[in-house]
Amino acid sequence: MSDLVVIVYPTEARAEEMRQKLIGLQKEYLIEIGDAAIAVMHEGGKVKLNQLLNTTALGAVSGSFWGLLIGAIFLMPIFGAALGAASGALGGALTDYGVDDTFMKDLSGSLQPGNAALFVLVTKVTGDKVLEAIRGTGGTVLKTSLDRSQEQKLRDALADAHGATAPATEPPEPYPQGTGAPTPVG
Repeated sequence: MSDLVVIVYPTEARAEEMRQKLIGLQKEYLIEIGDAAIAVMHEGGKVKLNQLLNTTALGAVSGSFWGLLIGAIFLMPIFGAALGAASGALGGALTDYGVDDTFMKDLSGSLQPGNAALFVLVTKVTGDKVLEAIRGTGGTVLKTSLDRSQEQKLRDALADAHGATAPATEPPEPYPQGTGAPTPVG
């Protein structure tokens, strides 16, 4: 089962930075992302979606390949590639992958101009390690499908500025300088 998490950032750049961080965590097999889209509220109230996967372009590429292949069979490869690209782009534009676009636009309608919402569809997660990795990165949780305790842990991790900036402390030396350690008896 997948969980949806929506976090608001003051700028699109901050939302993109967090998306890239999550993609990096996915490469470490700590999280599995079904979709990660950014919705930006522009001046004038228009919401722009920045999808992780551009289905229109993907459809055009795969359509042109198949069109070229079929066109080559009928001795019209250029026509086949053009027709395949057009039909693939149309099919890709009509395909909705991951989080529903209408839902993202509707929910992002409440954002202030310039703010960006990061929509993440999480299919699998190693919670404690991911929370530690995003600790102190900021952002405001707008909506989740997590249970209350998990949502509160997420809110706490995002807000905890001390966890991200606190320097790692070295373990204390077992014996103060110059006193020497006891000699093992053996």
